Amino acid sequence: MSSPSRAYAARRRHLLLALLVPVPACFPPGPAMAQEAPERITVTGISKAPAPVRPAGQTVYSTSRATYANTPALSVADMLVTVPGVSAVTGNGPRDVAISIRGSDDRQTYGLRNIQVLEDGFPMTQPDGLARADLIDPHAYAGADVVQGPASTVYGNYAVDGAILFHTRDGADLQGVELGSDFGSYGLSNQYITAGVAGRGYDLMVFGSDVRGDGFIANSRYDTSTENVKLRIDLGPRDRLVFKVVNNVTDTRLPVRLSLDQYGRNPYQKGCSNLGQAGCGSVSLYRNGAYGPVQAVSPQAAGLGRFDRRTIVGLRWEHDLDRSTVWRTQFTYDERDIDQPTSSTSYVGPYDSYDVSSDVTRNGQMFGLPVTSFAGVNWNYLDYGSQVYNLTPLGGATLGSLSQTAYGHQWNGGARFQEEIRFAPHWKGVVGLGGEYSDLGATETIFSDTATGSSRRFITGNRFYFNLAPEGALIYTPSSDWTLHGRVGTGYGTPQTSNLFVTPQGLFGNNTKLNSQSNVGVDLGAEWHPSADLTLQATGFYEFFRNELVSQTAGVNLQSYTFNAPASEHRGVELGADWTPLPRFVPGARLLLTYTYDNQIYTNYTEALANSTTSRSFSRNGNAIPGVVPNVLDVRLVYDRASGGFEGVGGFLEFSFRDGFWLDNANLLKAPGVGLFNLDLHYDPPRRMKLLHRFHIFFEIQNLADRTYVASASNLSDSLTSAGVQAGASVIAAKTGSIYAGAPRSFFGGVRVKF
Repeated sequence: MSSPSRAYAARRRHLLLALLVPVPACFPPGPAMAQEAPERITVTGISKAPAPVRPAGQTVYSTSRATYANTPALSVADMLVTVPGVSAVTGNGPRDVAISIRGSDDRQTYGLRNIQVLEDGFPMTQPDGLARADLIDPHAYAGADVVQGPASTVYGNYAVDGAILFHTRDGADLQGVELGSDFGSYGLSNQYITAGVAGRGYDLMVFGSDVRGDGFIANSRYDTSTENVKLRIDLGPRDRLVFKVVNNVTDTRLPVRLSLDQYGRNPYQKGCSNLGQAGCGSVSLYRNGAYGPVQAVSPQAAGLGRFDRRTIVGLRWEHDLDRSTVWRTQFTYDERDIDQPTSSTSYVGPYDSYDVSSDVTRNGQMFGLPVTSFAGVNWNYLDYGSQVYNLTPLGGATLGSLSQTAYGHQWNGGARFQEEIRFAPHWKGVVGLGGEYSDLGATETIFSDTATGSSRRFITGNRFYFNLAPEGALIYTPSSDWTLHGRVGTGYGTPQTSNLFVTPQGLFGNNTKLNSQSNVGVDLGAEWHPSADLTLQATGFYEFFRNELVSQTAGVNLQSYTFNAPASEHRGVELGADWTPLPRFVPGARLLLTYTYDNQIYTNYTEALANSTTSRSFSRNGNAIPGVVPNVLDVRLVYDRASGGFEGVGGFLEFSFRDGFWLDNANLLKAPGVGLFNLDLHYDPPRRMKLLHRFHIFFEIQNLADRTYVASASNLSDSLTSAGVQAGASVIAAKTGSIYAGAPRSFFGGVRVKF
């Protein structure tokens, strides 16, 4: 085994005093993240004491930069592909990936929902629970920790199924400038620069990138720029400031989502600019941009796309009250401006939010036993105003009449505490409680135009919610090779104001009876290290949801709507393995495996369907929740030459499997599964090669077998036929607005040089 591998194994064994040690959302990553160590999958996280915000006792899987440093790393999905329990679907744009923890976001086709996202300790999720992956260029990051299962005790509203804690690189890790250029199929070009410097009392990292391409689906050209800055300053021996800036501009064209039938005929929407081919998707636009007859046009002719800007600025003060107590206070301003002609209408408007939090963490003793105490408060506020315009068939996303306005707010205020106590040499217990009050209010104005005049309809919605999240956990470490843990945790998520104004018919109206969803989850897990060459991990989870918020589309040119499923259960298993099978003979060969089984079913839900004359109810008890992928597997065979004439040469062969999944509540129609092969080759010249050591190159082929597959699918509504019976699978298969195809065989290459 190479010396870096031995050092890594020793460090990991040292961390195994507990399976789930504190993961500091507010501190920079430690040595295990800061270096490009060998690829790994680990549930230990990163430890630094005291840790102000951390999921003590909770399942945490981590990934490091080594997993994706020599890949195209276009989106956050490339960062997290080797993390058990995580899956991803394509959203509205090349980097707008919907990330799911244990299936939490598989039903969401844009953005990140049901999880809290933090970067270097600053919130990337706005108060309404929405985060966007457009912000994330993986080249800027040292790694991420994925907190699995309900986590509202520490992370508050919308941490229904966990949190993701991203860590950017440190200036001390860089100490210079890195220039990179990635290129590949379908016009991909990503130019990026990372600069870092550190000295006595400061650490600065600056990153910037511009990625553009033509896309593999018609009308999916894109150009995205990102800037990311992190500055840490020591004001004295007991005070520190952390300054954070993230800025992103996304300019992307958008195709329309297809029906399963259309996808089967023309998955990449070729020849559809004039709707001249079979299997083409379209949007129906008012010919005069306001009312009356409509005209079906292609997404190219309509000019569908997104032009969004997001700017986040944060400042944190960390003060050591004494040698064992840290007080942390931070403020974050988050501005999101959207211009989104994504369908027959265009959404325009600002979403400005403010977040303030303060917490104290103390390492001490209680009755002579080691105790870590955490307490914190938070308050955040979102103020938004949006306008919705009809599009016209004139092209270029030309706006017609105003169809809707929405002005509203959401604020959340809460408090939480958590206690860890080591009550025996091999045992640690955790208890905690969090509570939060949420206020949602908005007024929507619906404009109706006819040949005889115009009218307005006002819809007002106000809801107030209060949620509690208790938790408890036990951790048992009989030896440095074994760690067992059990936890009962709670998560909750209120609706967003946008959920309150779309009825199950896909039309604007009052939907204010929605309740908060809640999740009580039980985790049982183990980690075993029989040797430095093998790590095995397993976690079983069983989660009980009440009033789960489920969204689905009512059909073409209709709005997606949200409803409460009274009761559902999520249960599954997460597995991870990291194995060096022949450490003496082939020390550079490793096997990385992650597998997730996720079975989610309704246990109490009756769905009402109606046609123009009849209404009927159907029990969905025992049905699988649509959109959830039951089996996800990733196997990566890695080889990195650590010595000899070919030192620095490496690569991997990867197989990723994604199971088929249901598209509707009645479980009549399924999206097919797929297995993909990827091949990567890279070269990191050793230090002895002097100037050449500064260069790093890679080449990768994705989807080696050129399989056609479903990369994203919106849930579809079941319906009644004119005869009053539930429509069959063939009817659902013809419903549009659901499916994006995944990329065919693609070639990528890149070079990175450090000065």
